Amino acid sequence: MDPLRIAEHLHGHLGWLAAVALLHPAILLRNAKRKAHLSVALAALVVTAVGAIGVAMYTAYRAKLKQSIFQNAPAVGFLFERKEHLAFGAIFLTWAGALVYVAAIRTGDDRALLALRKAAWWAFVAAAVLATATAALGTVVAVYKTF
Repeated sequence: MDPLRIAEHLHGHLGWLAAVALLHPAILLRNAKRKAHLSVALAALVVTAVGAIGVAMYTAYRAKLKQSIFQNAPAVGFLFERKEHLAFGAIFLTWAGALVYVAAIRTGDDRALLALRKAAWWAFVAAAVLATATAALGTVVAVYKTF
């Protein structure tokens, strides 16, 4: 089997896993007093790994698939372009949430801790929404054309 096809399948399946993984800190951090160290760390790890696989495959996608997709189904091509933007947003918000969560741990002020945890919660909620949209768009594109 083609290594690109394997990477594509891994990327797609892990993309859905990342969307689910982001739900966990989003649910746990609804209560700003609750700790979610492992959940936050694992969500950031999974999202980063999925993004890295996507970046690694991008050159091959551009060389082998992009032109054909845009020639035959421009709407699907534009969906892929939106998917990329949403994915970067999901990664950014995941890391923002993780960094704010860590900042909350390091603060000595209870009021600041609660405010920072609430900000982390919002970041993880938004990241989960973007990751889910990214995974859905990626599935549409993969159904249309694959390596």
